[in-house]
Amino acid sequence: MTAPAERAAELRKQLDYHNHKYYVDASPEISDREFDRLLEELTRLEKDHPELRTPDSPTQRVGGTPIDGFEKVAHRVPMLSIDNSYNAGDLRKFDTDVRKAVGPGEPVSYTVELKIDGVSISMVYEDGRLAVGATRGSGEVGDDVTHNLKTIGAVPLRLDTTTPPKLLEVRGEIFMTRAELVRINRQRVEDREKPYENTRNLTAGTLKLLDPKECARRKLTLFAYGVGAFEGIDLKTQTGLLDTLKTFGFPVNPHTRHCQTIDDVIAYCDEWDEKRHDLAYDTDGMVVKVNDFAQRQRLGATAKVPRWVKAYKFEAEQGITRVGGVEFSLGKFGELTPVALLDPPVRLSGTTVSRASMHNASWVEEKDVRLGDTVAVEKKGEIIPQVVSVVTDARTGSEKKIVWPDKCPKCGGPVVKEDSATSYNYVCDNPGLCPGQVAKRIEGFARRTRMDIDGLGREVAIQLVDSGLVRSVTDLYGLTKKQLLALEGFADLKAQNLLDGIARSKDRGLARLIAALSIYMVGDNMAEVLAEAFPSMDELLGASEEQLSKVKGFGPKRAKFVSDFFHNPVGEKLVQEFRAIGVKLTQDRKAAPAGGLPLAGKTLVVTGTLTRHDRTGIEALIKSLGGKATGSVSKKTDYLVAGENAGSKLDKARELGVAVLTEDEFEKLIGK
Repeated sequence: MTAPAERAAELRKQLDYHNHKYYVDASPEISDREFDRLLEELTRLEKDHPELRTPDSPTQRVGGTPIDGFEKVAHRVPMLSIDNSYNAGDLRKFDTDVRKAVGPGEPVSYTVELKIDGVSISMVYEDGRLAVGATRGSGEVGDDVTHNLKTIGAVPLRLDTTTPPKLLEVRGEIFMTRAELVRINRQRVEDREKPYENTRNLTAGTLKLLDPKECARRKLTLFAYGVGAFEGIDLKTQTGLLDTLKTFGFPVNPHTRHCQTIDDVIAYCDEWDEKRHDLAYDTDGMVVKVNDFAQRQRLGATAKVPRWVKAYKFEAEQGITRVGGVEFSLGKFGELTPVALLDPPVRLSGTTVSRASMHNASWVEEKDVRLGDTVAVEKKGEIIPQVVSVVTDARTGSEKKIVWPDKCPKCGGPVVKEDSATSYNYVCDNPGLCPGQVAKRIEGFARRTRMDIDGLGREVAIQLVDSGLVRSVTDLYGLTKKQLLALEGFADLKAQNLLDGIARSKDRGLARLIAALSIYMVGDNMAEVLAEAFPSMDELLGASEEQLSKVKGFGPKRAKFVSDFFHNPVGEKLVQEFRAIGVKLTQDRKAAPAGGLPLAGKTLVVTGTLTRHDRTGIEALIKSLGGKATGSVSKKTDYLVAGENAGSKLDKARELGVAVLTEDEFEKLIGK
């Protein structure tokens, strides 16, 4: 019988070999299941014989225990930014400047690499073993994310060489494929959560997770492209470096070309501007590097950027087409969103786009979009198509003003103009009876973070409303299996699961019920704050507008929306029906967290659009948990909570090395 130590060594050797075949050679020899069996056997061996477990064992990729926070790592060699160029003229000027600096007549060649749309990473290997991995951060200091890097199969835990250099800092790009984003978003849609917009933001958020097991579930990968500090190794050219990285076990992007002239560089950039959408991952340009390291040394760098490298950025992809028609989609508050029907459809980011959002009525008026107009269409975050501008010079005089419906496209009820402080829109003024609005509210009521009714997503909500079985959220609690079985697509198990989910939802508590009622300006977090202030429905109903306005994060406007909702015939009827049904109308008091408030002494900044919190609500929550919510990022900021379209505050946080949290990570931090 093979000794445990010998078998463990053999399994590690096999797993490292197959990992290399998969990530570096892109030619796997065994199935994922066969790989998992080998890993499971090694895991069992190491569990039975802990002394056999090594820091670079493939079992370390499954993720260990969560960390409390991020340690700071000072980069031995700064991770500088790269200057951008946007056209052939910019590249030719770069070439002229390089040749002038290195001296007349000296040959200069370039490597041209795809600019992967991911997150820059530094991986330090000491005597061949991964010691620490860090984000770019400010360029001088980054966050230690070694716990997450170890879960990424493409990252070698040790260099594949018998004579490793004493020190080697490898730099690369961590990224996610589009297919993995689709897989994750499908699950989020099933869980009634908002899908992520793009691979880059999700990659950044995943690397900053505190729990490595969660990182392991999201399949990130790597392309290595450079080095920082190194000792005990001779590197002379970029092409030689890439070859060395491959022999050490790093995946290197195969679409790198060594070009002898700037004309060759420009031609290769133009080639990939067309081909990039055929890749399995996102790119946003090319990176042009002087190949010779001695020339790089002479070229040097400014305070911020090296003089030997230039990024060539692809233009934001736009399609030019025509507004052939307009449809109006309906939101849960009855708002009508104009959607342009594109004629002809346009090809953007590898997909055919036939519909594009036009935001709201005031946006359409501001841009003066007309039926028949020639328009530019982009994909927001390369995901959401939207009209961005009108090509007014292309007008022929046959274009027509967009006419807003005076009747709701779903129910035929009246449509009215509704103004806010910054814009206006048209809304269906039939909130109680409009099936479109009712279906949206039913869908929102059932969300996982609210009443959490398994099996009640968008399609089922529409089906229940269109069939006439549900006209109000309380109608859900009167559904019978016989009624559900009469609907298309419902068999016994599906019907019973839905009824069981509805029954379980009765005990969710007051906070989740309030959030589920679609009260304007009251999302999940504000509902929780409100339920903490008034932990029973009776106390909430007895509160005056003035009392409501004094709740953290509320104020007079939000207080009026809450008061108006409950103190009108519809709201009063809802509460009576919930009482009769047996829905829990109280909120359990939260036990004080062990060790005090989770954000005590911490300063946080919130930026971007969040999925489950509004800005006022999350800032109120931060304060209630002992933290300080401020509006600007500084060296004193402990965390930046970043949603979609985070903008300059995110850039500032990265520059200062401030820890950036996704919405999910924030909720884990506070133990929600």
